[in-house]
Amino acid sequence: MKIAMFSTKGYDRRSFERVNQKYGHELTFFEARLTPNTAPLAVGYEAVCVFVNDDVNREAIIKLAAGGTRIIATRSAGYNQIDLEAAEAQDLCVVRVPAYSPNAVSEFTVGLMLTLGRQIHRAYNRVRDTNFELEGLQGFELHEKTVAVFGTGKIGTMVIKNLSGFGCRILAYDLYRNPEVEKLAEYIDDPIEIIKQADILTFHMPLTPETYHIINQETMPHLKDGVFIINTSRGALLDTKAVIEGLKSGKIGYLAIDVYEVESDLFFRDLSNEIVTDDVFARLLTFPNVLVTGHQAFLTDRALHNIADTTLNNITQFEQNCECANTITMDKVRGQ
Repeated sequence: MKIAMFSTKGYDRRSFERVNQKYGHELTFFEARLTPNTAPLAVGYEAVCVFVNDDVNREAIIKLAAGGTRIIATRSAGYNQIDLEAAEAQDLCVVRVPAYSPNAVSEFTVGLMLTLGRQIHRAYNRVRDTNFELEGLQGFELHEKTVAVFGTGKIGTMVIKNLSGFGCRILAYDLYRNPEVEKLAEYIDDPIEIIKQADILTFHMPLTPETYHIINQETMPHLKDGVFIINTSRGALLDTKAVIEGLKSGKIGYLAIDVYEVESDLFFRDLSNEIVTDDVFARLLTFPNVLVTGHQAFLTDRALHNIADTTLNNITQFEQNCECANTITMDKVRGQ
């Protein structure tokens, strides 16, 4: 099948070309994001492959369908960038990669906790300048800290397993309880109650209307003073403006994010010679207690292989049977 690959980088090309040797699809790589304006690039391609910051809205989907596209494959677990109702109306199949490497994101999450909590990134920069002064580098230990994990799917579960080795008290929040998690953490059904108790909050939830801005101006007063917030899931789980006010007041003591709610014009690009015009993002970078990475939590050799293999297998299943186990439909979403 002819596949138009959007938002691709060198690592995408290498992993997909390597894995495609056993599938034999015809791959065309575009660095451009898929948007209504770039959708005509996919004319004649039965399949398009997209990523988290593509804009697969109704207009784009109508253009894809008119150009002969039959399947949209996102090489991510999340699918909030795709208008599922529009896809169903145009009879387009949408498939995803539900679990490419929970370890990749969970280990990165713990890495952010340790890096910012122990000031490792600042120490690294000091030593590079032959400054071995320790003043200002005092950190804290994870041992006996209360950590609230929002979302106990595959990634959240691995975070809980990893943190249990540090001797943390772990609380969990999810609409659906995971029996595996119940052995290691205490579920609390009220999100306000859980944030009242937590020293550290880490988010591993899909972005839905219900989870949009789960941390906002209204929830901010319920946070512990000096709380540590980590987000490696979806940027819009946090209201960034409210978070900045929390940082300024000291309500938020530490913030580590690998995602940002309007990251599509920033991340996955080299802007080192340009002026960043997003004033909210620029403000975040001014805080010494904020650590930002560019959506790299997924980026490991194993994860890239699994993403490519599952994506191409999804498309192969559809090509052979007009169906796929990893299909996302509105009925499935409503059932969640």
